[in-house]
Amino acid sequence: MDALAGLLEGPRARGAFMIRACFDPPWAVRVEDRAPLTVMLMVRGDAWVTPDAGEPVRLRAGDLAIARGPDPYTCGDDPGTRPQVVVLPGAECSYPDGRSLNGTMDLGVRTWGTRSDGSAVLLIGTYLWQGEVGGRLLDALPPLLTLTADMWPCPLTPMLMEEIVRDEPGQEVVLDRLLDLLVIAALRAWFARPEAAAPAWYRAMADPVVGRVLRLVQDDPAHPWTVASLAAKAGVSRAALARRFTGLVGEPVMTYLTGWRLALAADALRDTGDTLEAIARRVGYGSAFALSSAFKRVYGVSPQEHRGRPERSRA
Repeated sequence: MDALAGLLEGPRARGAFMIRACFDPPWAVRVEDRAPLTVMLMVRGDAWVTPDAGEPVRLRAGDLAIARGPDPYTCGDDPGTRPQVVVLPGAECSYPDGRSLNGTMDLGVRTWGTRSDGSAVLLIGTYLWQGEVGGRLLDALPPLLTLTADMWPCPLTPMLMEEIVRDEPGQEVVLDRLLDLLVIAALRAWFARPEAAAPAWYRAMADPVVGRVLRLVQDDPAHPWTVASLAAKAGVSRAALARRFTGLVGEPVMTYLTGWRLALAADALRDTGDTLEAIARRVGYGSAFALSSAFKRVYGVSPQEHRGRPERSRA
């Protein structure tokens, strides 16, 4: 599992959902849910997304926006429209004065808003929680990114519109996978831009030597890798790999491997009930004691303390 997949894997286990939002003007929704990642695909009409600490961004039909939490923002027909709804943590919704909506804006299966055939229609997917593995990519994103329809014509829109309103067995799984595909394709398009500030390890994936080593490490973290064994797999000398990896990724290969293993362990502690010994073996440590020592050195708390902390959105 690479960090692009890891960006979505943990949140799916902890909660992700997708809705179709339909509105007639004037409308505005204040989002204060602290979700680490929300994707908005404009299907019909247009809308404005206004971050609290940024300029309004207009979305037209076919445009896509990704908001990286936890900072709040407002989405509406015009930047000047006052919010009629506030979205709170846990997907709870209320009026601006704090009164609960009590389902008054539910319009049918996964459809929400003021009118089911409204002039503005968005598909909105939200991941409620974020893990350490995906954080390596999430931290490289701006608070709000947009892809216009001419930059990236989304091929998934017709299928998403068809599937979002179905109420059939297994439908949540179908939508989860489609949402993942949408986000992965959008982030690939974003980082493919010449001016994109992709993280060093992401850019290094394209290198024939370092990219192979990164995939080996990410796909099999439990293997007892050494610089020598990785260099042999990549077909270069140890010295050549060490120079090339550090030059492209920004840290030595074994430092990267340690960080990757500990990030996997941190997410496994949150997402599973597996024993520390089982997690240690799975991520490449010989014992629970060895993992615990390394974990506390990097994260500042023991694995048990990390697991026992209340779940929270990434801040």
